[in-house]
Amino acid sequence: MAETSEDPVRKIPSPIRRAVRQRCGFGCVVCGLPLYEYEHMMEWAEVHRHVAEEITLLCDQHHREKSSGLLPIDAVRKANADPFNRRAGVSAPYSLHYSGQQVSVDIGSNTMTASTASDFVALLIDGMPIVGFRFEDGHYLLNVALFDVTNECVMQIVDNELVYSAGPWDVEFVGTRLIIRAAARQIFIDLTFEPPSAFRLTRGRLLFNGVELFIAPTYALIVNNTTLLQRNGVGGFPIGLNVGEDTRNLPCGFRIAGVPRYEVDRVAALKWAREQLGADPTPDGSTSD
Repeated sequence: MAETSEDPVRKIPSPIRRAVRQRCGFGCVVCGLPLYEYEHMMEWAEVHRHVAEEITLLCDQHHREKSSGLLPIDAVRKANADPFNRRAGVSAPYSLHYSGQQVSVDIGSNTMTASTASDFVALLIDGMPIVGFRFEDGHYLLNVALFDVTNECVMQIVDNELVYSAGPWDVEFVGTRLIIRAAARQIFIDLTFEPPSAFRLTRGRLLFNGVELFIAPTYALIVNNTTLLQRNGVGGFPIGLNVGEDTRNLPCGFRIAGVPRYEVDRVAALKWAREQLGADPTPDGSTSD
């Protein structure tokens, strides 16, 4: 039976939930869908215990099928032993419900908007669109590409379709909030979907080609040159924030060129930001959630 929030006895402890997510590849073991419920393969009414190896992840459809008897428990156990996302290496795609003719992106309290019925890139690094919207058939479609320090893509949204790698240490998708952790208590990205028109990046690191944009709830910091961005509003440009090299020279709200890539003292940059704003990133720049 799935976890319930009303009964504290039946609430699965966080470390067990995390172990289940990691083992199952952060999605339904049958179909890979990243929206899932925690399911006791041995019925809670019979065992009254939370053991990670006895719990799996099922999407709403497969949970209902299992509860009704349409999905045999043997099939669930088989899928649990070889989860869909672990086998595929990435999650099954999930369609987000973005639409309309106005959009808004918030990156560490910096808000960028568009309503010009044309493509819009909220963040561009070295000519690579990291966060933006494509305009098609009268509607905006969300597009996001998140990279790690080696330029490997760990999460991608292409025209509203979300897919993430099964490789990170932990991926947690609850309600409209998606958190990807690179290690224990180290958030890689913490974002919130606000369909049909808004997208919010609250914490984490946006990386590409050696450029790092560190994000906290009240500011964004370009670590490479300690450029601090806080509570800015940008609208009416095809590009909101343009960092690094871009040969197209398109109009943008902020353009930050000449960003150094080597021998960057990341710890010193984050310490400087903390001193300026009273912010509290941990010494290595991770967050403590």
